[in-house]
This record gives sequence, structure tokens and C-alpha cells, in this order.
Amino acid sequence: MIKRIVLIVFLGLLYNPFCIVAQDSIAIAEDIEEKKLLQFQEYFFKALSDKSINNYQKSIENLEACNEILPNNKSVYFELSKNYLLLNKTREAKVYIDKALNIESSNIWMLLHLVAIQKKERNFKEAIKIQLKIVDQNPKQRIELVRLYYFNKQYTDALSLINTLEQENGLSKNLKQLKHSLELRKGTIVKKEVTEDLSSLIVNFEKNQTTFKNLKKLLDFAIKSDVQTFHKYSKLGIDLFPAQPFIYLSRGKSLQMQKKPQEAIDVLESGFDFVIENPSLEIQFYNSLAKSYTRIKNPTKAKEYLEKVKKIKI
Repeated sequence: MIKRIVLIVFLGLLYNPFCIVAQDSIAIAEDIEEKKLLQFQEYFFKALSDKSINNYQKSIENLEACNEILPNNKSVYFELSKNYLLLNKTREAKVYIDKALNIESSNIWMLLHLVAIQKKERNFKEAIKIQLKIVDQNPKQRIELVRLYYFNKQYTDALSLINTLEQENGLSKNLKQLKHSLELRKGTIVKKEVTEDLSSLIVNFEKNQTTFKNLKKLLDFAIKSDVQTFHKYSKLGIDLFPAQPFIYLSRGKSLQMQKKPQEAIDVLESGFDFVIENPSLEIQFYNSLAKSYTRIKNPTKAKEYLEKVKKIKI
């Protein structure tokens, strides 16, 4: 009897093996998918680690391995774009962020990154279009929109938005300075009369305080010949031209001369936000920051900025 039952079961499996094969194939498929996922995670975290130590090319190689394992992943595309931007390869950076946005078009972090790419290329017109989409999601991002309007010389739009922000929540110190500068440009503020008997450069500047070129000439001359004049006009310059990085650099140097390194750091770090595609100016900022951090006995930060200088190619 037992032999007969065994024979029936055996014959049943022989003529209907599908159930065993199907179960086995599912197990194998799951095992393969799990291995692929583990490989993907390993390469992805290696990529993040490499990026954190500025090894951007190696990070890209690991991300490309991720893309081979699991193609069309928005996180991989996003990280590829970040690395290419850090390598100043804006064309490649844009290709990959576009691929990521094709998957999730409203992702605010990816849109912010695209703005950064457009700023790097000095394509402020396109940056504004993208920033407007971001503002629709997060009104707090209007401050960056003000800066983009300014960079694109849309001064009326910038001032109008600043006035709106002022009515809603008041303005930060930087925005107040920018508003003052824009109003001067419009001629809505009466300039102070010049009472001091100054050099021809100062007279020329005082005749037209909205001309940045005159102030730059004055500061370039004063730092070598008249320190007190340099202190005075570098400070005034930030109020008049709050988006000109050269003024922040001059003010930082002035504060260093006055033995105020921490104040110099604050000014230099604020001004660096306005440095766009100017390696020579970047080097001057980094060197000045390194000098100030050395004076407040923070060699780690000083070294960090000096290392950045070494990486800049002119």
C-alpha cells in the first residue's frame, strides 16, 4: 500500500513539475533582486563617501555603477549632477539634473540645484524662471529671487519684491542695505552733502555715489595711501553696493587692519555669496578668511580655506 502511494506521488511530480519549478524560480528571482539592491546600496554609499572627501570623479564612477544596476534612478541622477557641478562641468550637471526632474519635476531640492547650475553659467534669466517655481512651493525662497533679479539687472522687480517682504515680515540687514542701494539707483534718496576737503578721487565719488567704478578706484588708492579713508569708504560701500563682493573684501581687510578678525570673518563670509565665476576674487576671499581665522586662533578653519585656494585653477 505504501509503495503504491509513493509511486503515485512520484508520477504526479514527474508529469506536473511546474509547481516546484515556479517556487524555485521565484526564490531565485528574489535572491537576484536582493543582491542587486545590496550592490546598489554599496556603490551609492561609496559615492556619497567619496563626495564628502572631495573625490568627485571617483564618486561619479560609483554612481555610474549604480546606474548600471538600477537604471533611471532619480537619486543617482541627482548625485551625478551634484558631482559634475562641483567639478565645474555645468553641461554634464544639467544633463543629469534634467533626467532627475523628468522623473519628479516638482522636487524642490533638485530645482534649487538647477538654479545653482544656471547661476554658475550666469544664466540668470533661466534661473529666475526656475526660482519662481520654487517660490510657488516655498515663499521663503523669495529672498533668493531678489538676488537673482539684482544679478539680472531687473532692479525694479528686485525693489518691488523687497518692499513686499518688508511689509510682511520686515527685512534682514542685508536686504535693508540692498533696498537702500536700489533706491539710490532710482534717485529716491537725497545724497548727503560733501563737507570734507578730500582728494580728487573722493570728490569724484561723492559727486555720484551710485557709480561703483569710482568707489573701487578710491578704495584701491586709499588702501595704499590713506588708511582712515579706506576704513570710512569700505564701510560706506557695503551700504551703497551690498551685492558687490569687492566691497566686502575691502571691508574685511579694513577690519583686519583694525584688529577685528571676527568681524572681518562675518563680513567676508557674507560677501562671498556674491562671488560668481571669479577665481581671482575667490582666492583673495579665501586668503583673507584664512588670515582672520589664524588671528582668532582657529588653525583648522585657516587651513581649510588655504586648501581651497590650492584647488582653484585660474
